[in-house]
Amino acid sequence: MPSESEMRLHRCCFTGHRPEKLHRSEKAIRADLDQAIRKAITDGFTVFITGMARGVDLVAGEIVLQLRTEGFPIRLICASPYPGFERSWSNDWQHRYNAVIKDADLVRYICPRYHRGCFQTRNEWLVNHSARVIAVFNGQPSGTKNTIDYAHRQGVQVIQIEG
Repeated sequence: MPSESEMRLHRCCFTGHRPEKLHRSEKAIRADLDQAIRKAITDGFTVFITGMARGVDLVAGEIVLQLRTEGFPIRLICASPYPGFERSWSNDWQHRYNAVIKDADLVRYICPRYHRGCFQTRNEWLVNHSARVIAVFNGQPSGTKNTIDYAHRQGVQVIQIEG
C-alpha cells in the first residue's frame, strides 16, 4: 500500500472563483481548464480533487468526469466543505453539484457543519493532499488568492489560469 506522501504525488486539486467574480466566460475558462487537466494527466496525475464550490470547482469536476468517460484512467475526489453546502444555490447549480457528487469516486466532507473557518479548512485540505494546484485567478484578494499563497508556502506547484 503506497504511503500518503506517495499518493499525494499523483493528486491535483483546483481552486478558483465563483462565477460572479470571473472576468472571462465559462466557455473560455472550461477550455483552459480542460487543457490544464490534460497536461496534468500527461504529467502523471491520476486523481483530481475539487472543492465543490459554484464556478471553477464544479466546472473542473465536470471536465474530470467527462475525461474519465472518454477512457482516461483518472479519479475524482469531491472535498465539500460541509454537508448541505449547496442548499442555498440556484436549482441549476444544485443539479450540477449533485451530478458531480453522484459520479465522483470519493466524497469527503471536510467539516461536520458550517463554521466561520470551514472554507479555509477545506482549501488547506485540498493543498495538503495534492502535489499540484490548478488555479483560476482574477488577481483580486480572495479565498482563491489565499489558497494560492498557502500552496506556495507549502511548496506545492501552482498552475495559474486567467480568471
